[in-house]
Amino acid sequence: MILADIKEYLSNHGMASLADLSVHFGVEPDAMRGMLDRWIRKGKLSRLPQAATCSKCCVACNSDHVEIYEWLG
Repeated sequence: MILADIKEYLSNHGMASLADLSVHFGVEPDAMRGMLDRWIRKGKLSRLPQAATCSKCCVACNSDHVEIYEWLG
């Protein structure tokens, strides 16, 4: 059931960070990655390239916050 919920959430929002998805669904980031990988393998989801740091500050962001997924389907 959660895979369908992820599909609905991402199709409504277009894209979201791993951190946002984990908080929204109450799932640990590693478990969320496993579910997102299923949609990636089906060609419905893409993980966007990740920058080492954002350009707005000198602090490295938590990787869960800059790991962005985009709904393609």
